[in-house]
Amino acid sequence: MFEPRPHRIRRFHRSVTQGGAPDLAEDLRFIRDTMERSSAFTAVSGWGYLILGITALAASWIASRQASSFAWLRVWLGEGLLAMGIGALSCTWKANRRGLPLFSGPARKVALSLAPPLVAGAFLTFLLTRAGLESALPPTWLLLYGAGIITGGAFSVAIVPVMGLCFMLLGGLAVLAPVAWGNMFLAAGFGGLHILFGVLIARRHGG
Repeated sequence: MFEPRPHRIRRFHRSVTQGGAPDLAEDLRFIRDTMERSSAFTAVSGWGYLILGITALAASWIASRQASSFAWLRVWLGEGLLAMGIGALSCTWKANRRGLPLFSGPARKVALSLAPPLVAGAFLTFLLTRAGLESALPPTWLLLYGAGIITGGAFSVAIVPVMGLCFMLLGGLAVLAPVAWGNMFLAAGFGGLHILFGVLIARRHGG
């Protein structure tokens, strides 16, 4: 009277086997994408920051010996372009050495968060220079760079936003300090802070 119907059970198992593989692949892709989006960008290079700091100290020394504000500006703009190249190369080197994804979800978030303050800094540099307010450039650069590091560092290792906060604090002090100290503040920020945090990142996060 209660005779089993094995043919229905077989059809059920066959449908799961045939339709389960695509579902499993989609689940794996979802899990991988979720982990990629939630993970931190760990390819930030401490040694790269260290090199940035050294070149910034050299730039501050050269800039302090320029006879005009325009020559001073050219030195720091050249340092900025050099720093961009060093940063890109050092992150690529660390990512390749440790097998880390360089263009992952967190990396894109870092780039998109860092870019707006840097772009704003470029336009403000042009505006302030045209208005003859070169003395306002050091605090402007420090504040905007620090803001970019904080927002971008939210998707990186925890020490990176701390570095950004230190840059902003230094920029705030530069606003209140005498104008003649501007180059010294740039040396302390782009030189000293990069070296300090570069060593910390290199030791704690593998280079």
